This record gives sequence, C-alpha cells and structure tokens, in this order.
Amino acid sequence: MATGARWDDLTVRLGTGAALVAIGAGGIWAGGHVFHALVALICGLMVWELVGMLMPGWRGQIGLGLLTGGAAMVAIYLPPGLALPLLIAPAILGFGLIARERALYMGYTVLVLLAGFGMMALRDDFGVTWMLWLVAVVVASDVMGYFAGRMIGGPKFWPRVSPKKTWSGTVAGWLGGAAVGTGFAGLTGAGTGLIAVSIAVALAAQMGDIAESAIKRHVGVKDSSSLLPGHGGLLDRFDGMLGASVFVLIAEQVVAFPPGVPS
Repeated sequence: MATGARWDDLTVRLGTGAALVAIGAGGIWAGGHVFHALVALICGLMVWELVGMLMPGWRGQIGLGLLTGGAAMVAIYLPPGLALPLLIAPAILGFGLIARERALYMGYTVLVLLAGFGMMALRDDFGVTWMLWLVAVVVASDVMGYFAGRMIGGPKFWPRVSPKKTWSGTVAGWLGGAAVGTGFAGLTGAGTGLIAVSIAVALAAQMGDIAESAIKRHVGVKDSSSLLPGHGGLLDRFDGMLGASVFVLIAEQVVAFPPGVPS
C-alpha cells in the first residue's frame, strides 16, 4: 500500500471527528435532560442502522429506531427494576417483526440500549469527570490503535472478522487506555486499580468494534450507514463505546467504582 493511500481519509475523518467531539462534549457538560436526549437519539439511530443492515428497505426501520430512542429516554428516569423491561422491549418487539436475522437483531439491540443506559447512569451518578474518563479511554484506544496499525502493521489480530485490525494496533490501544488511566488516577486521587480498569475498558471497546465488524461481514456491507463522512455510520463510530459502556455498567456491580477514589 502506498504511503499516501494509508492516510487518504484522514482529513475527512478528522473533520467529522472534531464535530462529534464538539457535540459530545457539549452534551456531557450539560448533563441531565440534554445528555439523556443526545444518548437516546444516538441509540435510536444505531438501531435504525442495524435494521437497515439486516433488512435493507424494510419499512419498519424508522419505527424500531424511534421506539429504541424513546425507550432509552424514558428508562433512565425509572427505577432499575422498571427500566430493564423497557430496555428489552424494542428488542423483543423487533424479534417478532423482522423476517430474518432475528437473534442478531435482538442481541445487538439489547447491547445498544444497555450501553446507552450505562452512559446516562455514569454521567448522572459520577459526574462529568468519570464520563470524560470513559470517553478518553475509548478515544485513546481507537486513535492509538489506528496509527499503530498503519505505521507498524504486522500480524492480524482476528483476520476472519476484522481484516484491518493488527496485534500492534490492539496492544497500542491497551497502552492508550493505560495512559488515560494513569492520568486520571493522578487527577482524581484514584488508586492504581484505575489503570487496570482502564486497560479492561480499552479491551472491551475493541471487542465492541470487533462485534460490529462481524455483523458487517455477515451481512456483506462496508459501513453501517453513510451518516458520518469518513466514518460510515454511528455504529461504525460508537461500536467501541457500546462495549466499553456495557463493561463499566457490569463492573460497577462487581467492584467499587471509581476504584480507589477517597470518599
């Protein structure tokens, strides 16, 4: 591959990425209803993209997207016991409506909604700092993996599922997570356990990326949609956040979070 070809999409990617950062940062800073609405919108659009990949041209695509966004928006204001059935409802309804790939739709839709709920809960319960930590880990893992994979290359991590992902990029992503964890441990007074958690979050983000890559290969598409120039669709851009957010949502139930932060 020619050197220029490796970077021919970088300008467009950076421009779109900058816009996403600005919108995301504004939503995170505002918090509350604004952040909830932003996350709910993203969840709805991601399921809209998912249905579009699994059932191209199906008229119910918009309806399931709207239902998903609505469920995400309402669930965060309910007690957990009532929120969980609502988060699962769009997956169950879609399972009964779509004609093929039902299990795939159901599983991934639940993942999207749990991730959205996890992000909203993290921002509500722990504030701006820890939401920024999550985003920073995912972004650092993605960016370092992107550049290391193209500059170093080498053996593929899982070529049958994600042909472009290399071991060099994967390990660089873990190092990016560790660097973010180290920085936030110093800023917040968290213990060194945060570094290990950040590496695990980076790995979960990579697994989210691989899961979405597997779906695209299964249905034979390059991008989940064309909503984001240079990035494809929202699923292409936020697949790592899905894995990371669900991991943090589960980890909060198992270990003290944030780890080592003085009470």
